[in-house]
Amino acid sequence: MFRKGLILAALAAAFFPAIAKADFQQGDLELTLGGSANGGRDFDGFAAGVNVSLGYFATDQLEIGIRQSINYNDVSSPPNAGGQLNGSTRVFGDFHFDLGAWQPFIGANIGFFYGDGVADTWEAAPEGGVKYFLNSTTFVFAQVEYQFFFDQGSAVNDSFSHGQYVYSLGLGVKF
Repeated sequence: MFRKGLILAALAAAFFPAIAKADFQQGDLELTLGGSANGGRDFDGFAAGVNVSLGYFATDQLEIGIRQSINYNDVSSPPNAGGQLNGSTRVFGDFHFDLGAWQPFIGANIGFFYGDGVADTWEAAPEGGVKYFLNSTTFVFAQVEYQFFFDQGSAVNDSFSHGQYVYSLGLGVKF
């Protein structure tokens, strides 16, 4: 009896990735929502962020879209103490690799970074990540990008060395 249950569980596990296959097709839309937060060591402040994106599949593997991030930071010390709200709006292009339920992707984005306590500037970033489909339309994703800024008067090499990493973790749906 135990052996039959074990065999049945192994067969179900083997077929689960087939059930959760992503199968992006040209014309599909994708909506994602992610977030982040952190707190000061002494619980004397916090930072939180939310990001949302809307993508369109121009082909079965090429996605283009727009991404918006908003971050609130209240962990600064004087003279910058107090809440600061920053945002970033960017367009992106990502190439997906179809591995069934797993969908790794690489791409790039370009946009504008703005807000309190930062110099408003253009930015660009290489990006990559992975999506794991829980069913045929819903997925969890992890993504990282390295934003570098086009401040006036700074050299390209200097802009790249003073960039920032942006990490995202969230949920998405395709429709």
